[in-house]
Amino acid sequence: MSTNPDHRTSDKEWPEWRRKIHDIIFEADTPAGKWFDIILLILIVVSILVVMMETVDGVDAKYHKEIVTIEWALTIFFTIEYILRILAVKKPMKYVTSFYGIVDLLAVIPTYLSVIIVGSQGFIVIRALRLLRVFRILKLVRFSNASNTIRNAMIASRYKIIVFMIFVVTLITLIGSIMYIIESPTNEGFNSIPKSIYWAIVTLTTVGFGDITPQTGVGQFLASIIMILGYGIIAVPTGIVTSEFAKEQKRELQAHENMTKACINCGAENHQRGAKYCFKCGHELEE
Repeated sequence: MSTNPDHRTSDKEWPEWRRKIHDIIFEADTPAGKWFDIILLILIVVSILVVMMETVDGVDAKYHKEIVTIEWALTIFFTIEYILRILAVKKPMKYVTSFYGIVDLLAVIPTYLSVIIVGSQGFIVIRALRLLRVFRILKLVRFSNASNTIRNAMIASRYKIIVFMIFVVTLITLIGSIMYIIESPTNEGFNSIPKSIYWAIVTLTTVGFGDITPQTGVGQFLASIIMILGYGIIAVPTGIVTSEFAKEQKRELQAHENMTKACINCGAENHQRGAKYCFKCGHELEE
Protein backbone atom coordinates (compact mmCIF):
# COMPACT_ATOMS: atom_id res chain seq x y z
CA MET A 1 0.00 0.00 0.00
CA SER A 2 1.52 3.26 -1.12
CA THR A 3 1.51 6.26 1.21
CA ASN A 4 3.62 8.53 -1.01
CA PRO A 5 1.85 11.93 -1.35
CA ASP A 6 3.21 12.22 -4.91
CA HIS A 7 0.83 9.45 -5.93
CA ARG A 8 -2.20 11.48 -4.91
CA THR A 9 -4.16 13.36 -7.53
CA SER A 10 -6.25 16.44 -6.90
CA ASP A 11 -10.01 15.89 -6.65
CA LYS A 12 -10.89 19.56 -7.11
CA GLU A 13 -11.51 19.16 -10.82
CA TRP A 14 -13.51 15.95 -10.35
CA PRO A 15 -17.19 16.77 -11.13
CA GLU A 16 -19.67 15.97 -8.39
CA TRP A 17 -22.00 14.13 -10.81
CA ARG A 18 -19.19 11.75 -11.78
CA ARG A 19 -18.44 11.13 -8.11
CA LYS A 20 -22.09 10.28 -7.49
CA ILE A 21 -22.13 7.87 -10.43
CA HIS A 22 -18.99 6.21 -9.02
CA ASP A 23 -20.62 5.82 -5.59
CA ILE A 24 -23.72 4.21 -7.10
CA ILE A 25 -22.05 1.90 -9.61
CA PHE A 26 -18.83 0.89 -7.84
CA GLU A 27 -19.67 1.15 -4.14
CA ALA A 28 -21.63 -1.69 -2.52
CA ASP A 29 -21.68 -0.22 0.99
CA THR A 30 -24.04 2.65 0.14
CA PRO A 31 -27.86 2.32 -0.08
CA ALA A 32 -27.88 3.42 -3.73
CA GLY A 33 -24.98 1.07 -4.52
CA LYS A 34 -26.75 -1.90 -2.94
CA TRP A 35 -29.96 -1.23 -4.85
CA PHE A 36 -28.01 -0.83 -8.09
CA ASP A 37 -26.26 -4.18 -7.55
CA ILE A 38 -29.56 -5.92 -6.77
CA ILE A 39 -31.22 -4.51 -9.92
CA LEU A 40 -28.15 -5.39 -11.97
CA LEU A 41 -28.19 -8.95 -10.64
CA ILE A 42 -31.86 -9.37 -11.59
CA LEU A 43 -31.26 -8.04 -15.11
CA ILE A 44 -28.24 -10.32 -15.59
CA VAL A 45 -30.32 -13.35 -14.63
CA VAL A 46 -33.12 -12.23 -16.95
CA SER A 47 -30.66 -11.75 -19.83
CA ILE A 48 -29.25 -15.27 -19.35
CA LEU A 49 -32.77 -16.73 -19.34
CA VAL A 50 -33.51 -14.85 -22.56
CA VAL A 51 -30.39 -16.31 -24.20
CA MET A 52 -31.49 -19.80 -23.13
CA MET A 53 -35.08 -19.39 -24.32
CA GLU A 54 -33.87 -18.07 -27.66
CA THR A 55 -32.25 -21.44 -28.36
CA VAL A 56 -35.51 -23.35 -27.74
CA ASP A 57 -37.19 -23.58 -31.16
CA GLY A 58 -40.75 -23.76 -29.84
CA VAL A 59 -40.35 -20.78 -27.49
CA ASP A 60 -38.44 -18.68 -30.02
CA ALA A 61 -41.01 -19.33 -32.75
CA LYS A 62 -43.88 -18.24 -30.50
CA TYR A 63 -42.28 -15.34 -28.64
CA HIS A 64 -39.53 -14.21 -31.02
CA LYS A 65 -40.60 -10.55 -31.08
CA GLU A 66 -40.87 -10.39 -27.30
CA ILE A 67 -37.46 -12.03 -26.87
CA VAL A 68 -35.85 -9.59 -29.32
CA THR A 69 -37.50 -6.62 -27.58
CA ILE A 70 -36.31 -7.73 -24.14
CA GLU A 71 -32.80 -8.41 -25.46
CA TRP A 72 -32.51 -4.95 -27.02
CA ALA A 73 -33.82 -3.30 -23.84
CA LEU A 74 -31.23 -5.18 -21.79
CA THR A 75 -28.46 -4.41 -24.29
CA ILE A 76 -29.26 -0.69 -24.18
CA PHE A 77 -29.24 -0.77 -20.36
CA PHE A 78 -25.89 -2.60 -20.23
CA THR A 79 -24.47 -0.22 -22.85
CA ILE A 80 -25.46 2.83 -20.80
CA GLU A 81 -24.04 1.16 -17.69
CA TYR A 82 -20.77 0.43 -19.54
CA ILE A 83 -20.45 4.08 -20.60
CA LEU A 84 -21.22 5.28 -17.07
CA ARG A 85 -18.56 2.97 -15.64
CA ILE A 86 -16.02 4.56 -18.00
CA LEU A 87 -17.11 8.05 -16.93
CA ALA A 88 -17.06 7.13 -13.24
CA VAL A 89 -13.30 6.54 -13.01
CA LYS A 90 -10.47 9.00 -13.54
CA LYS A 91 -8.45 6.56 -15.65
CA PRO A 92 -11.00 4.97 -18.03
CA MET A 93 -8.46 2.85 -19.90
CA LYS A 94 -7.64 0.92 -16.72
CA TYR A 95 -11.29 -0.09 -16.49
CA VAL A 96 -11.68 -0.73 -20.24
CA THR A 97 -8.63 -3.06 -20.31
CA SER A 98 -9.48 -4.78 -17.02
CA PHE A 99 -11.05 -8.25 -16.91
CA TYR A 100 -14.53 -6.98 -16.05
CA GLY A 101 -14.22 -4.13 -18.52
CA ILE A 102 -13.61 -6.61 -21.34
CA VAL A 103 -16.48 -8.83 -20.11
CA ASP A 104 -18.82 -5.82 -20.02
CA LEU A 105 -17.88 -4.90 -23.58
CA LEU A 106 -18.28 -8.46 -24.91
CA ALA A 107 -21.69 -8.64 -23.24
CA VAL A 108 -23.13 -5.86 -25.43
CA ILE A 109 -21.23 -6.16 -28.72
CA PRO A 110 -22.95 -9.32 -30.11
CA THR A 111 -26.39 -7.71 -30.25
CA TYR A 112 -25.08 -4.80 -32.31
CA LEU A 113 -23.06 -7.15 -34.54
CA SER A 114 -26.23 -9.07 -35.38
CA VAL A 115 -27.53 -5.92 -37.07
CA ILE A 116 -24.32 -4.67 -38.67
CA ILE A 117 -22.82 -7.96 -39.88
CA VAL A 118 -24.97 -10.51 -41.69
CA GLY A 119 -24.59 -14.04 -40.31
CA SER A 120 -23.14 -12.95 -36.95
CA GLN A 121 -26.16 -14.23 -35.01
CA GLY A 122 -24.06 -17.18 -33.87
CA PHE A 123 -22.00 -14.82 -31.71
CA ILE A 124 -25.12 -13.94 -29.70
CA VAL A 125 -24.21 -16.78 -27.35
CA ILE A 126 -21.35 -14.56 -26.13
CA ARG A 127 -24.05 -12.70 -24.23
CA ALA A 128 -23.84 -15.52 -21.71
CA LEU A 129 -20.61 -13.85 -20.55
CA ARG A 130 -22.89 -11.49 -18.64
CA LEU A 131 -23.15 -14.24 -16.06
CA LEU A 132 -19.49 -13.58 -15.14
CA ARG A 133 -20.55 -10.14 -13.97
CA VAL A 134 -22.28 -11.78 -11.03
CA PHE A 135 -18.84 -12.15 -9.42
CA ARG A 136 -18.50 -8.36 -9.37
CA ILE A 137 -21.81 -8.06 -7.55
CA LEU A 138 -20.54 -10.55 -4.96
CA LYS A 139 -18.41 -7.75 -3.57
CA LEU A 140 -21.38 -7.10 -1.27
CA VAL A 141 -20.24 -7.28 2.35
CA ARG A 142 -21.84 -10.63 3.10
CA PHE A 143 -20.15 -12.28 0.09
CA SER A 144 -16.83 -10.45 -0.12
CA ASN A 145 -14.92 -12.38 2.53
CA ALA A 146 -16.26 -15.76 1.36
CA SER A 147 -15.23 -15.17 -2.25
CA ASN A 148 -11.78 -13.95 -1.18
CA THR A 149 -11.30 -17.02 1.03
CA ILE A 150 -12.12 -19.43 -1.81
CA ARG A 151 -9.90 -17.55 -4.27
CA ASN A 152 -6.94 -17.46 -1.88
CA ALA A 153 -7.35 -21.16 -1.05
CA MET A 154 -7.31 -22.08 -4.74
CA ILE A 155 -4.21 -19.95 -5.36
CA ALA A 156 -2.39 -21.42 -2.35
CA SER A 157 -3.08 -25.01 -3.46
CA ARG A 158 -2.26 -24.55 -7.16
CA TYR A 159 1.27 -26.02 -7.04
CA LYS A 160 0.16 -29.12 -5.14
CA ILE A 161 -2.69 -29.63 -7.60
CA ILE A 162 -0.34 -29.18 -10.58
CA VAL A 163 2.05 -31.80 -9.20
CA PHE A 164 -0.88 -34.13 -8.54
CA MET A 165 -2.23 -33.65 -12.08
CA ILE A 166 1.21 -34.45 -13.56
CA PHE A 167 1.18 -37.67 -11.54
CA VAL A 168 -2.33 -38.52 -12.77
CA VAL A 169 -1.43 -37.85 -16.42
CA THR A 170 1.65 -40.07 -16.07
CA LEU A 171 -0.40 -42.82 -14.43
CA ILE A 172 -3.10 -42.65 -17.12
CA THR A 173 -0.50 -42.86 -19.89
CA LEU A 174 1.07 -45.96 -18.30
CA ILE A 175 -2.29 -47.63 -17.72
CA GLY A 176 -3.44 -46.88 -21.26
CA SER A 177 -0.23 -48.30 -22.71
CA ILE A 178 -0.50 -51.48 -20.62
CA MET A 179 -4.15 -51.97 -21.60
CA TYR A 180 -3.22 -51.56 -25.26
CA ILE A 181 -0.65 -54.34 -24.94
CA ILE A 182 -3.12 -56.62 -23.11
CA GLU A 183 -6.31 -55.98 -25.14
CA SER A 184 -5.23 -54.96 -28.66
CA PRO A 185 -4.65 -58.52 -29.99
CA THR A 186 -8.30 -59.56 -29.36
CA ASN A 187 -10.21 -56.30 -28.74
CA GLU A 188 -10.83 -53.80 -31.56
CA GLY A 189 -11.77 -51.12 -29.01
CA PHE A 190 -8.14 -50.87 -27.90
CA ASN A 191 -6.69 -50.43 -31.40
CA SER A 192 -4.32 -47.61 -30.44
CA ILE A 193 -2.58 -46.19 -27.38
CA PRO A 194 -4.46 -42.83 -27.53
CA LYS A 195 -7.78 -44.70 -27.51
CA SER A 196 -6.57 -46.84 -24.63
CA ILE A 197 -5.58 -43.69 -22.75
CA TYR A 198 -9.09 -42.31 -23.38
CA TRP A 199 -10.51 -45.50 -21.80
CA ALA A 200 -8.15 -45.08 -18.84
CA ILE A 201 -9.33 -41.49 -18.27
CA VAL A 202 -13.01 -42.49 -18.43
CA THR A 203 -12.44 -45.39 -16.05
CA LEU A 204 -10.17 -43.62 -13.56
CA THR A 205 -12.60 -40.70 -13.24
CA THR A 206 -15.42 -43.23 -12.63
CA VAL A 207 -17.43 -41.81 -15.55
CA GLY A 208 -17.71 -45.19 -17.28
CA PHE A 209 -19.29 -44.50 -20.68
CA GLY A 210 -19.03 -48.18 -21.56
CA ASP A 211 -18.21 -47.55 -25.23
CA ILE A 212 -14.93 -49.47 -24.77
CA THR A 213 -14.67 -52.43 -22.40
CA PRO A 214 -11.87 -54.95 -21.70
CA GLN A 215 -12.63 -58.52 -22.72
CA THR A 216 -9.65 -60.47 -21.41
CA GLY A 217 -9.43 -61.66 -17.82
CA VAL A 218 -6.21 -59.74 -17.18
CA GLY A 219 -7.70 -56.59 -18.69
CA GLN A 220 -10.85 -56.85 -16.56
CA PHE A 221 -8.76 -57.41 -13.43
CA LEU A 222 -6.67 -54.30 -14.20
CA ALA A 223 -9.85 -52.35 -14.92
CA SER A 224 -11.24 -53.30 -11.50
CA ILE A 225 -8.13 -52.00 -9.78
CA ILE A 226 -8.34 -48.74 -11.76
CA MET A 227 -12.01 -48.26 -10.80
CA ILE A 228 -11.21 -48.62 -7.09
CA LEU A 229 -8.16 -46.37 -7.49
CA GLY A 230 -10.37 -43.75 -9.11
CA TYR A 231 -12.21 -43.03 -5.86
CA GLY A 232 -8.94 -42.22 -4.13
CA ILE A 233 -7.73 -40.10 -7.05
CA ILE A 234 -10.85 -37.92 -6.88
CA ALA A 235 -10.47 -37.37 -3.13
CA VAL A 236 -6.88 -36.08 -3.27
CA PRO A 237 -7.45 -32.61 -4.88
CA THR A 238 -10.52 -32.15 -2.68
CA GLY A 239 -8.38 -32.73 0.41
CA ILE A 240 -5.68 -30.35 -0.83
CA VAL A 241 -8.13 -27.49 -1.42
CA THR A 242 -10.01 -28.20 1.83
CA SER A 243 -6.77 -28.02 3.82
CA GLU A 244 -5.83 -24.68 2.27
CA PHE A 245 -9.38 -23.45 2.74
CA ALA A 246 -9.21 -24.18 6.46
CA LYS A 247 -5.88 -22.35 6.72
CA GLU A 248 -7.27 -19.36 4.82
CA GLN A 249 -10.32 -19.19 7.07
CA LYS A 250 -8.00 -19.09 10.09
CA ARG A 251 -6.02 -16.25 8.50
CA GLU A 252 -9.24 -14.40 7.75
CA LEU A 253 -10.32 -14.61 11.37
CA GLN A 254 -7.00 -13.13 12.46
CA ALA A 255 -7.07 -10.35 9.88
CA HIS A 256 -9.39 -7.42 9.39
CA GLU A 257 -12.26 -7.70 6.94
CA ASN A 258 -11.67 -6.20 3.51
CA MET A 259 -13.64 -3.12 2.55
CA THR A 260 -15.94 -3.13 -0.45
CA LYS A 261 -14.90 0.43 -1.31
CA ALA A 262 -13.53 0.89 -4.83
CA CYS A 263 -10.80 3.35 -5.83
CA ILE A 264 -12.25 6.30 -7.72
CA ASN A 265 -9.06 6.58 -9.78
CA CYS A 266 -8.49 3.03 -11.10
CA GLY A 267 -11.50 1.06 -9.87
CA ALA A 268 -9.47 -1.41 -7.73
CA GLU A 269 -11.51 -3.12 -4.99
CA ASN A 270 -11.01 -5.21 -1.81
CA HIS A 271 -8.90 -2.72 0.13
CA GLN A 272 -8.01 -3.59 3.70
CA ARG A 273 -10.11 -2.13 6.47
CA GLY A 274 -8.71 1.26 7.42
CA ALA A 275 -6.72 1.72 4.21
CA LYS A 276 -6.38 5.37 3.16
CA TYR A 277 -4.72 4.85 -0.20
CA CYS A 278 -5.32 2.48 -3.08
CA PHE A 279 -2.99 -0.55 -3.01
CA LYS A 280 -2.84 -0.48 -6.82
CA CYS A 281 -2.36 3.16 -7.88
CA GLY A 282 -1.77 4.97 -4.56
CA HIS A 283 -4.72 7.36 -4.97
CA GLU A 284 -6.40 8.54 -1.77
CA LEU A 285 -9.56 6.56 -1.04
CA GLU A 286 -12.88 8.32 -0.48
CA GLU A 287 -14.14 8.48 3.08
